[in-house]
Amino acid sequence: MKSDSKLVSLDAISPADVTPTPLFGLDAESLSARMASLGEPGWRGKQLSEAIYRQWLTEIAEISTLPKNLRERLVADGWQIGRPNIAQVFQSVDGTDRYLIQTGAETVETVWMPEGDDGESGDGTEAGAEELRSPSPQQEHRAPSDSHSVRSKKMAVILSDPERSEGESKDLLLANSADQVGSSAPVRSSRELPPHGEWRRATICVSSQVGCAVNCQFCLTARLGLQRNLTAGEIAGQVVSVFARHGVEVGRDRVNLVFMGMGEPFLNYDNFMAAVRLLVKEVGLSPQRMTVSTSGIVPGIERFAQEPPDVRPKLAISLNAPDDQVRAEIMPINRKWNIEAVVDAVRQVQLRPRERITFEYVLLAGVTDQPAHARAVARLVRRTGLPAKVNLIAWNPGPGIPYAMPAPAAIEAFRATLAGEGIPTYLRKPRGRDIYAACGQLKRTVEG
Repeated sequence: MKSDSKLVSLDAISPADVTPTPLFGLDAESLSARMASLGEPGWRGKQLSEAIYRQWLTEIAEISTLPKNLRERLVADGWQIGRPNIAQVFQSVDGTDRYLIQTGAETVETVWMPEGDDGESGDGTEAGAEELRSPSPQQEHRAPSDSHSVRSKKMAVILSDPERSEGESKDLLLANSADQVGSSAPVRSSRELPPHGEWRRATICVSSQVGCAVNCQFCLTARLGLQRNLTAGEIAGQVVSVFARHGVEVGRDRVNLVFMGMGEPFLNYDNFMAAVRLLVKEVGLSPQRMTVSTSGIVPGIERFAQEPPDVRPKLAISLNAPDDQVRAEIMPINRKWNIEAVVDAVRQVQLRPRERITFEYVLLAGVTDQPAHARAVARLVRRTGLPAKVNLIAWNPGPGIPYAMPAPAAIEAFRATLAGEGIPTYLRKPRGRDIYAACGQLKRTVEG
């Protein structure tokens, strides 16, 4: 089958002749210890951290703050920065990019959504009206080895007519507002990265595992099963690689991170939180610009509740059903930890001022999208006693998944019912459905 999206292949990193010693994933303290083991002063570790996590350099030879002879020695000994690299890019008609990022022998998926999907609305951290983003002179000259060189490369773009079944083509036609996505229309033009100044904010969806073991019945990622946990460097590396590609200026640009990609973060808890600490302490991100979503892993939530606020992301619970009976059918994890057990664990989290818990809710036609379901969800949310909001997600279709997309009228009726019950309710915009980048569609899809 041919690809129905635009596939951009980036230059791969050639394997080294020696066994590599990757540095990406180590914090400044660990890097200092590595330097000390070579007889170098400990502050060399801070220089390495600055180069890796602030300047986003990808080669040791580029670290000009280190003496040339030390750089040559490290390279000869097999040391390398070892940041995960972007292997392939799929570009949507709506501006979303889906990346296959190389992590060892496998790839994992990360999604860039310019202007976001409104998932952060009402969670206590949204900003007011912002000026149109324009780059600073410092930004124009930063990280030339990655973000700007990528733009200058000639990209190989594969355009093809999608070859789909009639039903799958109809699903995609309904899923996208753009006329050129459908049963027989090709993507008509190659679109490289938008120039600086065209996005005011963005959201990056980050993966924590290769595949997933939770087996939600409406999710394509579940079809992969769990292949392995990602390391802290592989999780944080997704973010830095995407930052470098898009020329993000940390501390100036409004970019949200959502740990809602492939995998269940709380089943890889240690590596997930180690990645968060890297992103906060080394890269310089705010944890209040991060949200982690869990299917309801109670021991993970209880550990999460003990994390200090200065490194703790916001919390989202994938609820997706009005009661335990329906939830157990579509999310088998509910048979181990039911809704009440999940809510009891969430109550242990000490929220920041104005912070809300997010309940994510996928609307499946005829299964979870009726007004009666909305009234049950409203009762459930009120009963938790938590400052909370509900994010509605119209189910994103995938081949072989036995559910249907909700009708627009059903979505609006559900939203209006929840709002009428006094529950803060927001509808997440579908992003990248035509390239399998939307919520629940991540399966490393390359071909249609």
